[in-house]
Amino acid sequence: MTFEAPDPDLGPIEDPHDDRGRPRLDRPLPGAGPVEAVSRLYRNYAGFSGRASRGEFWWVAFFAVAVTIVIGGVGVIVGVATGTPSPSGDGIQPGGAMFVFLIALSVWYLGSVIPFIALWVRRLHDADYSGWLYLLHAIPYVGPLIALVFAAMPSRPNGARFDR
Repeated sequence: MTFEAPDPDLGPIEDPHDDRGRPRLDRPLPGAGPVEAVSRLYRNYAGFSGRASRGEFWWVAFFAVAVTIVIGGVGVIVGVATGTPSPSGDGIQPGGAMFVFLIALSVWYLGSVIPFIALWVRRLHDADYSGWLYLLHAIPYVGPLIALVFAAMPSRPNGARFDR
């Protein structure tokens, strides 16, 4: 949907909302809550263009850590509960049930890696940086920390250049 611009030289203005009146997925949503942020993550599964607000980014990061702790923690508890003493007697060999949780965690990671990378790229766009800065993650030890600093930067109006 487009609107007439007050100045005819500017051309039509694009509506920042979708057909249901919700903010478009390629635009940042300041003040997004946890459910909305995770919903937008998976609805915009592989959208590398556009922008994402800091709130969206940090709620998804919290969600990812929480899922990892819950699935991993339950897996460890089940592994210890179903485990057997090690032959040397100095520990426990985890039971086979723990591997079900490891597989579940691996499937979740594999199913979420593309949306997580896309969210990083959109977050970098909102701070007016190139999405290619995501490749800083390839630098051992300090790369992810540097990328995290870039993702923590405030939104900048010039980031709109990355919108479709």
